[in-house]
Amino acid sequence: MSSNQPGRHDGQRPYPRPFVEPGANPTWIGHIQPGNYQPAPGNPAPLGNQSWAVAPQGMQRRSAGLLPLLLVGGILAFGSLLLVVPFLLGNTGLAGFIIGFIASLIPLSIVLLTVRWIDRWEPEPKRLLWFAFTWGAAVSIAATLLIQPLFALAAPTTSEDAYSYFMATVQAPIVEEFSKSLGLLLLIFAARKYFDGPVDGVVFAFTIAAGFAFTENILYFGREIASSSDPGTDLVRIFILRGVMSPFAHAIFTGTTGLIMGFAARKWHSGYAVLAFFVGLLPAMFLHNRWNSMGQGFLVEYFVVQVPIFLVAVLGIVFLRMAEGKLTRQRLLEYARTGWFTPAEVDMLATPRGRRQALGWASSRGRAAQMRAFIKAATSLAFTRQRILSGRDVHVHQHDELEQLRRIPGLRSAVLL
Repeated sequence: MSSNQPGRHDGQRPYPRPFVEPGANPTWIGHIQPGNYQPAPGNPAPLGNQSWAVAPQGMQRRSAGLLPLLLVGGILAFGSLLLVVPFLLGNTGLAGFIIGFIASLIPLSIVLLTVRWIDRWEPEPKRLLWFAFTWGAAVSIAATLLIQPLFALAAPTTSEDAYSYFMATVQAPIVEEFSKSLGLLLLIFAARKYFDGPVDGVVFAFTIAAGFAFTENILYFGREIASSSDPGTDLVRIFILRGVMSPFAHAIFTGTTGLIMGFAARKWHSGYAVLAFFVGLLPAMFLHNRWNSMGQGFLVEYFVVQVPIFLVAVLGIVFLRMAEGKLTRQRLLEYARTGWFTPAEVDMLATPRGRRQALGWASSRGRAAQMRAFIKAATSLAFTRQRILSGRDVHVHQHDELEQLRRIPGLRSAVLL
């Protein structure tokens, strides 16, 4: 990393207007109103002459504000398990529960590894991901069990098939998507510092959906063990259907809600968040309904409709990740112009290739962990700046910005030592 000193370092604000490279600030993910723009703070010390002491622990990013959310989530999850676990055991038996639990770990791992890949650029706090997972695996399941009987009262009773079809195509999409997405609504209000874009919405939605599908799979897999005359064959059949052909079904359903809520989070307005919650439920419920409505022509509709939907979702996620990289580069360039980074560092920190090369170089010197910390801090700083430029809670985020800037020299030093 070069130590050349770019721009001015006298604390002045030499760039009163936003510096925006063509295509580096997509209007649909990082657009800012010109009136909200504020220049990045100037670096009072040249890069080559900074104090390289590692920042004290007090400068670490604090998460005490998440404590109420995590306590509420823990209490709700514990209470939900008191309802969900007996329900599962009553439908699967102990042997079915154990086998179903083990089998469900496979599709769960597939989805969570995907979440990790999506979330690699600007990782969310692990505590929030645990909250999202437990909400999906316990709270949303409990809510579904409590609301479900109300729909059963409205279901047709002319035949068992009519009743089952109603519950699968009307009750399940409405109740399950509503129950899962309540967790997103809670996150956007209680942890809005971390839920501020479409990628965050997809990450949290996929994690909630992974938890929900995990518990639901325990039920489906375990019930085959408990009730089938040929449990081995039936378990393989349903595992192929749910664990191989559709591990991402719930993730895609709820992911549409998370995506829409993530775009609304860019506005940082409570009314937009609530509106996005209800608007986002519509495509989630529709996709869920279409999946549950597939009957005799299942394979045809699966390959003609469901597979293309999955491929579109994959392309959309890749596009969102590319946009995150462009946004990171744009914000770090603004810090580079006031002396906090060199242009070479920005290219290293804000491009996948640059990060790979930097980690390879650092690994050869036994500094991989330090380089990861530097990359993570710089990315977090870029997104903090985006929050400042959104125009909401500016003073709060400017305080965070200054704390993060104080850490940058020490983290850079730890890499170069």
